[in-house]
Amino acid sequence: MKKLLLVSLIMLSVVSCKKEIQGITTPSPKKEMTYLVTHGDSLPDAYEWMELTDEEKNDSLSNQKTKAVRNLISEENAYTAKVMAPYTNLQNKLFEEMKGRQEQKIQSVPYNKNDYEYSVAYEEGDEYPRYYRKKLTEGAEKELLLDGPEMAKGHDYIDIAFGPNYDVTENEKMMAYAVDTLSRRSYTIYFKNLETGEILDEKLDSVTTNFVWANDSKTLFYITRDPQTLRWNKVKKHVLGTNPEYDELIYEEKDEEFGTSINITKSRKFLLISNYSRNADEYYFLNADDPNGKWKLFQGRQPDMEYNINHIGDYFYIHTNWGAPNFKLMRTTLDKTENSHWEDFLVPGDGIKLDNVHAFKNHLVISERFKGLQQIRVVDAITTESSYLKFKDPTYSMSLSSRIEFNAGFFRYYYESMTTPYSVYDYHFDTKKSSLRKTSKVMDVDFKSANYISERFFVKGRDGTEIPVSLVYKKNRDPKNSGPLLLYGYGSYGSNLDPWFSTSRLSLLDRGFVFAIAHVRGSELMGRSWYENGKFLNKKNTFFDFIDVAKHLIDEGYTQPKHLYAEGGSAGGLLMGAVANMAPELWNGIIAQVPFVDVMNTMLNEDLPLTVGEYEEWGNPNDKTYYDYMKSYSPYDNVARKAYPSMLVTTGFWDSQVQYWEPLKWVSKLRDYKTDDNHILLKCNLVAGHGGSSGRFESLKEQALEYAFLLMLEGKGE
Repeated sequence: MKKLLLVSLIMLSVVSCKKEIQGITTPSPKKEMTYLVTHGDSLPDAYEWMELTDEEKNDSLSNQKTKAVRNLISEENAYTAKVMAPYTNLQNKLFEEMKGRQEQKIQSVPYNKNDYEYSVAYEEGDEYPRYYRKKLTEGAEKELLLDGPEMAKGHDYIDIAFGPNYDVTENEKMMAYAVDTLSRRSYTIYFKNLETGEILDEKLDSVTTNFVWANDSKTLFYITRDPQTLRWNKVKKHVLGTNPEYDELIYEEKDEEFGTSINITKSRKFLLISNYSRNADEYYFLNADDPNGKWKLFQGRQPDMEYNINHIGDYFYIHTNWGAPNFKLMRTTLDKTENSHWEDFLVPGDGIKLDNVHAFKNHLVISERFKGLQQIRVVDAITTESSYLKFKDPTYSMSLSSRIEFNAGFFRYYYESMTTPYSVYDYHFDTKKSSLRKTSKVMDVDFKSANYISERFFVKGRDGTEIPVSLVYKKNRDPKNSGPLLLYGYGSYGSNLDPWFSTSRLSLLDRGFVFAIAHVRGSELMGRSWYENGKFLNKKNTFFDFIDVAKHLIDEGYTQPKHLYAEGGSAGGLLMGAVANMAPELWNGIIAQVPFVDVMNTMLNEDLPLTVGEYEEWGNPNDKTYYDYMKSYSPYDNVARKAYPSMLVTTGFWDSQVQYWEPLKWVSKLRDYKTDDNHILLKCNLVAGHGGSSGRFESLKEQALEYAFLLMLEGKGE
């Protein structure tokens, strides 16, 4: 039930008149008007009846409401198929292009743990990988740990999840892994005896992907979640050979704005319980050799104090924003963990943001940002001397591997740019040099990175803020010929949208598109203030930045409104909904993936998954100040009688993060209000959740539909 009063005044229950657009009849769901009253304000909603509980979703045989919703979704999918039917050959061609560029057989760069090396491999045609290990002795044969293609048989969806070390025990005899076959992010942990190959009968149901072994090789700590809100809230302990029904509850997080997780330091000396919200952290720690010992509080939670922990030798290293908005690195001894004992170890210079820290036996590897670009700093833990890695591209993406052992003489990083395929490097501490281990192959004889150009520049927004933009285009294409351009954005949760390489995107670039990313406020790309100025009562800056970038691209001749397209997913889908309302005249088309668009109804319903935890991002609408502000930009509540661009909206029926009904209701309301003849299309994946299809090739079909939609609007049917 919703916490606030829902006035179920059925004002009308009618079927709207069906419309035809370009000779195709559009879906026209019934309206049952309800009102949500808050702060004396009334929010009308004609489509609340589309909202199903999980129980109703599963009851499609006898529940009439469920049947009505499923029938509507089927009608929406059929309508999209009819509109796109003339472009079926184009979709198929795009899919084959995308699939053809991918390596059919893939072997990962292996990594070592104790006496084995571990790797992942795809065979030709396989949607899912196989997982292997091999003894670190000469002539040893690979051992198959898990067979993904075999496990996927009989399932429309499957996700197989591990921790950073494939969750193999320290004695290397037992393995834990998690499986979800419903796309609802509810997993089951299974145990495999690696000596006999037997899958044990004991298993842990309704858990998360977060679990870790203690060093005794028989005790597994794991996380369960609240069945209603899906918040990670309990740490439990399972001992092999015991009944899971009696697993000990180690910790329960009762504050609904906090979640909890379990981890182990890279040194494997300490187990860590992390309690976290959007703006505060708290840790407990335990000797990993003593899983039955007493957990000790590291540092209690304090408002607006974030931190995380690494361990080397006699010290804990704390990555924190305590007294440092852009974070710094502090240090304390193992016996004095309260922040009153923390001492500065590394304080970054002006304009530098410390993103994360990885600890090795004698080194700290730090990912930083300067003017929005990532850089890697390597710090000698003894001498404190620093050195930096340098990257060649004007805009790029880099990340650090968590799988490399604590005692290794190197660290591993992943690098890609908008023109450089995903590459794996090992940096060696002694030589201070990187060695390339692997570059993903583009299986196209005509592909050369030099045939594509990437750029990075800044656009001045309406308030004077300089907004970074990354873009890529084909070398023989004048980027300022006012041709087709796809502008991508996100801008929430402090999440950084670093430029990435995409073999699929080549299908657009080769057809004359420019692809651009607007690095709008709401991320932490330009430092912590970049995030603070794109959340709460500053959220509209995210939307304004995106619109201002679009206008700049038009003014500078990169594109024009009849060739400009926008795309974003999840919170980026909120961005799409907002800019569609605020500046519909700028776009010829919009792609909104799993969009968070029904902001008010979602944020006022505390029974929904994740809602309360989201207060730290959007604000709490039970406070009238936040209510009024959120209402002023909520896409669903600001649909108006005016012309809208063509839109393709995607969702997953089992999405636990953005419920399917948000895009379903939004599409219905858009069609009811808009004054143009443009198509508003919805594609609902009935077996997937927030991330879409699980197979590596199956997901390309979804992307092929999106690109065919763009090319249809460009009049390029091929």
